[in-house]
Amino acid sequence: MTIDMSQFYQVFFEESAELLEEMEHLLLELDVQDPGKDALNAIFRTAHSIKGGSATFGFNEITETTHILESLLDKLRNDELQLRIEMVDVFLKAVDVIKAQLDGRQFESEVDAQEVAAICLRLNQLAHGTQTDVPAAPPAAAVAPAPAPEPVPAAEPAPQPVAQDDEPVDPRLENLYAILTETVAAPEPESSANPANTDVAEPYGFYAALPAVGNPDKAAEPAGLAEAPAEAVPGRRATDPPGVEKRRSNDRPDNEATSIRVGVEKVDQLINLVGELVITQAMLAQTASRVDTALYESLRTGLGQLEHNTRDLQESVMSIRMMPISFVFSRFPRVVRDLASKLEKQVELKTVGEGTELDKGLIEKIADPLTHLVRNSLDHGIESPQTRLAAGKPAMGTITLRAFHQGGNIVIEVGDDGAGLNRPKIVAKARERGLTVSDTMSDQEVWLLIFEAGFSTADVVTAVSGRGVGMDVVKRNVHAMNGRVEIESTLGVGTRISIRLPLTLAILDGMSVSVGQEIFIVPLTFITESLQPAKQDIRTIAGGGTVVHVRGEFLPVVALNEVLNIKSEVTDFERGIMVIVESEGSKSAMFVDNLLGQHQVVIKSLESNYRKVPGVSGATIMGDGKVALILDVDALVRTVSYDEIK
Repeated sequence: MTIDMSQFYQVFFEESAELLEEMEHLLLELDVQDPGKDALNAIFRTAHSIKGGSATFGFNEITETTHILESLLDKLRNDELQLRIEMVDVFLKAVDVIKAQLDGRQFESEVDAQEVAAICLRLNQLAHGTQTDVPAAPPAAAVAPAPAPEPVPAAEPAPQPVAQDDEPVDPRLENLYAILTETVAAPEPESSANPANTDVAEPYGFYAALPAVGNPDKAAEPAGLAEAPAEAVPGRRATDPPGVEKRRSNDRPDNEATSIRVGVEKVDQLINLVGELVITQAMLAQTASRVDTALYESLRTGLGQLEHNTRDLQESVMSIRMMPISFVFSRFPRVVRDLASKLEKQVELKTVGEGTELDKGLIEKIADPLTHLVRNSLDHGIESPQTRLAAGKPAMGTITLRAFHQGGNIVIEVGDDGAGLNRPKIVAKARERGLTVSDTMSDQEVWLLIFEAGFSTADVVTAVSGRGVGMDVVKRNVHAMNGRVEIESTLGVGTRISIRLPLTLAILDGMSVSVGQEIFIVPLTFITESLQPAKQDIRTIAGGGTVVHVRGEFLPVVALNEVLNIKSEVTDFERGIMVIVESEGSKSAMFVDNLLGQHQVVIKSLESNYRKVPGVSGATIMGDGKVALILDVDALVRTVSYDEIK
């Protein structure tokens, strides 16, 4: 019987990624003048744990890189060397290299062997105080890694660690340690006097060796994996199923009970099932609303309790996918540090509201837009130290990342105290590119021009900006998340860009409206008000367009029956309802037959279940079992032209 080590690969990759993130954070927070022993020890332990794990699985190229890094860190924490700022730069580069090596093993991606060799050489130079040229060819240990190795038979020698010591195990690796250590450490009472039969590798990082235990004739059956009584395996109770070993001790808490790692697909399936339960409950409630309350009072009471419990269950399940936005914010200290150094600017990054939670799906999707916004603030917003001093500002600029909940949404802001947006320059650049602009445009409309594809006010194209693609990506990605972008800017004072998103991509707060025999859902995030216009407020303009006068503004009308080609009995605007929506900095009036009510609906993907439909972003199932389409407000608003109104 052999041990299939590949079953532990994913745990190792996930924990190593977390450890590298922690190392990067610690390095960025490090005070070079007075680093402190605790900080250096913490950084050392992260490298130490990754080294041990990579040795366990035979990922030798990762083991060697982390060992060299660990050796330099060990000298620093033992006061054999003095920390310098260039060392922090090299450590951060080493983090990038180790990430690439882990990706090489996990995804079989290409690893730059020359880059690995260069960082290993530089770490060695810093450790020994030498300075030599990078070798022309990388050493054998630095070549691109091969695919993950096949499981090694237990009878063969396991890979040996580069170094052995008594460093404590990182607590996040506890689950894997419990399995590995107790798998190989089952006691053999009759052999206790023979050290050869109980030889276990010294612990560090992940376990570095899995030797056979007990009877040498049965070396192919590692203890704990062979058929053995439950009580023969330390930490496993007789009631535990075979193969489930947990460390249990009277002198420490059972940490495994505090958390559990579950695949995202299982959580998504659970959320989908709860969504179906919500729909079923709504159907039952609608059916019960037609029965005699006096005769079926107990039924109505039970359905009311079912609704309450269903909503609680839905909120609890949705909270499983909620994660603090610190998972995104934590990457930006490194981004700001590296880019500020490249641009020769002094920038401080401040974060506010890191504990604000939003859906995991949004966490993954918002990272790219925020990266573009932060880079844009650094390049276009924050001025050089000389320019800032000349303007009476401190040499160091500030970029602030802020997140907070507001009215069922999450708002994420990227602000800076830089130069601010230059309206004349933006308008001139827009005219140069052939965009339709006018001097009567509001500042908000002018600011939104920077999100046009290919738009850039940069005078030259650099490695950082100038191609006009970053802000376009921001707009496209935010709209794909049913969100919107707002900009506030003052010349010479700074700029603040706000992204407003729903808390989750699975549930939507919306207003149901009717058009003919059809029901549609308008997301509440776009609605500002609704009204029934008077006849004198409706105007027809050249080209056949229609506008409605609302408190001094003429708003273009989007008649849903015309845009969606639906037969409707309500064709006179003064007989229907105008739903005022705000999209891309401008307001429009969406004409519908009637308002039916406000709902929290479960979103179903129309594209994956049917096909993409213009003007529609998704679908939901109403209480009567009918399908209602969720409107894509941005796309519908773009069907009317603002040019005739300006």
